[in-house]
Amino acid sequence: MNVFDALSQRTSVNYFDTERAISTAEVLELLDYAQHAPTAFNIQHTRYLVVTDQAAKETLKDIAYGQQKVADAPVVILVLADEQGHERMPDIAQRGVDAGIYNEGVRDYFVSAVNGAYGDNKAAAHDEALRSASMATMNLMTAAAGKGMATGPMIGFDTAKAKEVFNIGERYSVAMMVTLGYAKEGNWPRKPRLAASEVTVLDGRPGKLHDLSN
Repeated sequence: MNVFDALSQRTSVNYFDTERAISTAEVLELLDYAQHAPTAFNIQHTRYLVVTDQAAKETLKDIAYGQQKVADAPVVILVLADEQGHERMPDIAQRGVDAGIYNEGVRDYFVSAVNGAYGDNKAAAHDEALRSASMATMNLMTAAAGKGMATGPMIGFDTAKAKEVFNIGERYSVAMMVTLGYAKEGNWPRKPRLAASEVTVLDGRPGKLHDLSN
């Protein structure tokens, strides 16, 4: 499936085929695609906790207020936003030097800029990490659709309990949960979307009033 079909045909699935498994290699391939999502300064804040053990999924189902899809999906991924991800910038920036993309001066600028933007600003670090995790999640779901798989992004769960039960460190926010597998019959078709023309102002200019002015 090409990327345009994956974007237009992807839907959030509630009913998964419990007889079809997804391999570790397939999960890692999808997460590699997720890692290609844009992220400020290339910080790459997103981390993934993958749950496949059935007993563990049943525990996660309870944390998700009994939603059966959490137990039925062969894979459940907790997408985490590392609010201290910027601390890895010296290593990440050096990789750009090693790859021949930029020189040491640019590396040092990136490190300094990242420290200045997020080092003493927890709110900015939090927001940036969640933005990165959200974009990575969309990449993950689009890649899964391209492979003929189905996903269900979820925020309907007790994030504090998930962190406690699955021993997730304080530095991580749980951006969302994604169920992953193959759809079975009974899911709704894709619900109607508002057209771009209904939600877009074209030719915005300073001082010009428009539909988004109120």
